[in-house]
Amino acid sequence: MDNYHQLVGLISEHSGLSTDEIERKIAAKQAKLSGLISKEGAAQVVAAELNISFERQFIKISQIVVGMRKINLIGKVIKLFPIREYNKNGRSGRIGSFILADETSNIRTVLWDENHIDVIENKVIKEGNVVEITNAGLRNGELHLGSFSEIKLSDKLIDKIVLEKPVISKPIVEFNTNDSVCTRAFIVQVFEPKFFEICPECKKKTSEDRECQEHGKVISEKRVLLSLVIDDGSDSIRSTLFEEDLYKIISKEELDNQELFSIKKNELLGKEVLITGNVRRNNYFNTHDFIVNNIQEIDIDKLIEELEN
Repeated sequence: MDNYHQLVGLISEHSGLSTDEIERKIAAKQAKLSGLISKEGAAQVVAAELNISFERQFIKISQIVVGMRKINLIGKVIKLFPIREYNKNGRSGRIGSFILADETSNIRTVLWDENHIDVIENKVIKEGNVVEITNAGLRNGELHLGSFSEIKLSDKLIDKIVLEKPVISKPIVEFNTNDSVCTRAFIVQVFEPKFFEICPECKKKTSEDRECQEHGKVISEKRVLLSLVIDDGSDSIRSTLFEEDLYKIISKEELDNQELFSIKKNELLGKEVLITGNVRRNNYFNTHDFIVNNIQEIDIDKLIEELEN
C-alpha cells in the first residue's frame, strides 16, 4: 500500500487532479477489468491514460516505488564509498557506490559503467556535489546505473537533505530490501545467543585464534548477538539484535547463564514489542532479514493515549 499511495500522489501531482479523483479512476479501472489487476497496476494504467510517464519526470527519492524503470533524480552525494573490484561467475570489473540524498530521503546508488566509475575515481564528482541522474533502475532497494544511464553535475542547489533514512511504520508483509521500518509484532521464536570476538581497532570479526586480517594478532573483544522470529499477523521475519539493543530486553547475566536464559526465553515468547530496524536481503536463503536497532515492550497506557488522540 505504501507503493500504491506514492503512485497516487505522483499521478495527482503531475495531472493536477485530486487524490480522491485519481482513486475513483483506479477503482473504476479495477471494476472494468473484473478485479484482475492490482491497485498498483490500475494506477499505472490510469497514469498512462493521463499521458503521465514517470520515465520523463524528475522525482524525489521518497517517491521511488518498486517496479519503476528509467528513474530520474537530482540529489546530493553525501557519502562516497571506495571503488571495489569483483570477479564472479567468470565476469570481472569494478563497482562504484555512494549515498544520494535530497529533501525527502536518501538511497544507496551503485555504478556499474566504467565511464561513471572514472568520474568518481578522478574526483569529477565528489562528496557534497549535487548531481543529476537519468535512466537509473531500482534493484533490491538500491538505485543502479548501467551503461544506458547518465550522471552529471547539476547547478541546482539542495540546502536541506535527509541524512537518516526516514523510518516508516508498515506490516512485515510489506517490508522491502533497505527499508527502515517500525512494526508492532509478537516474538514467536528465540534462538540461542551467539558469542564472537572482534578486533578492538576495526571492530571486524577475528579468527578463532583471535587474529584480525587487517591488524594481525590482537586482544579481541567479546560480543554477542541474538536472533528472534517476530510475527505481526501479516507475515514473520527473522530478526537479529546486537549487544546495545539486546540488553534492552535481556541482561548480560541472563545471556551468560543457560538456566537464566531458558527462563528469560520463555518470558519473551509471545511478548508483543515495538521493533525498529533495517531490512536486508539474505541472498543465501532468498529471504529478508531484519537488523534491529531498537526494541521495546508495548506501553499499553501510552498506546491508548495515542489512539485517543
